[in-house]
Amino acid sequence: MLHKTTTVLIFSFIIAFSHQCFSQDDHDHNWYFNNSKSLSELWELDDEHQRGTFILTSYKPIYITAAKYSTNPNEFPQAENSDKVLDAPNSLNAVESKFQISLKTKIFHGMFDGRMDLWMGYSQTAYWQIYNTERSRPFRELNYQPEIIANFPIKFKLLGFDTKMVGASVIHESNGQSDPISRSWNRIAFHAAFERDNWQVMLKPWIRIGSKIDDNENISDYVGRGEADITYDWGRQRFRTIARHSLNLGDKSRGSLQFTWSFPIYENFNGHLQLFDGYGETLIDYNHRQTTFGIGVSLIN
Repeated sequence: MLHKTTTVLIFSFIIAFSHQCFSQDDHDHNWYFNNSKSLSELWELDDEHQRGTFILTSYKPIYITAAKYSTNPNEFPQAENSDKVLDAPNSLNAVESKFQISLKTKIFHGMFDGRMDLWMGYSQTAYWQIYNTERSRPFRELNYQPEIIANFPIKFKLLGFDTKMVGASVIHESNGQSDPISRSWNRIAFHAAFERDNWQVMLKPWIRIGSKIDDNENISDYVGRGEADITYDWGRQRFRTIARHSLNLGDKSRGSLQFTWSFPIYENFNGHLQLFDGYGETLIDYNHRQTTFGIGVSLIN
């Protein structure tokens, strides 16, 4: 109940904060809610887009799906290297709700003789069995992801694309649960971002750090060891694909593919369609394959 109340309050605050702070004037309104934000706008890569430090801005998309259908709900999650299991399968609905909040703020600007900016980011994704009256509509899973991001603005051409930035980040992700459904991992990720016309491409390989003897020892063999995040803007419509892969061959060739289409509905609200196939849509599902489809609205894409 505490997790449920806290998460709902946080999401309500974000909506109120977005309306209050992102609508101060026409310039700010257009800057935040235009689907076609450039990498320079998102990450303040040039003097024109500098906004200072400790100002909250969007990071990953902020959205809520009214309904998300799964072809294979994970009613009996179990880590490969653990003998701790649930006493009985969970009774889950195939249809649930999902929402995500994600913010970042720049904490240092122009470090190392003006070459680096340091950011903090926080994302939280909730999977809510809102239609499951049998179990009093519980939150099935909450994933928390704080991170520290070092970003280096750069400019050079590569295969027809403008290389805009490179950097590295330290990422922690966990679900805040106890055994037998506790899941967490830590990563050092490296990124490079490119832009060309209406295209944006972010390549992000990562290395897992920390103990290998935990609740999800082989998570990289399922969720992946890197991702390619590709976005295309067509007017105010945005098409986004995130592909992850384990970088293994044969039976261990696993990963996921997520496709999102957002389109304008009314003022700040966009329609949000999301299709996912593969492993690790959530931490509790890291070694569980499913296909999901969700429909809802997004505030920031």
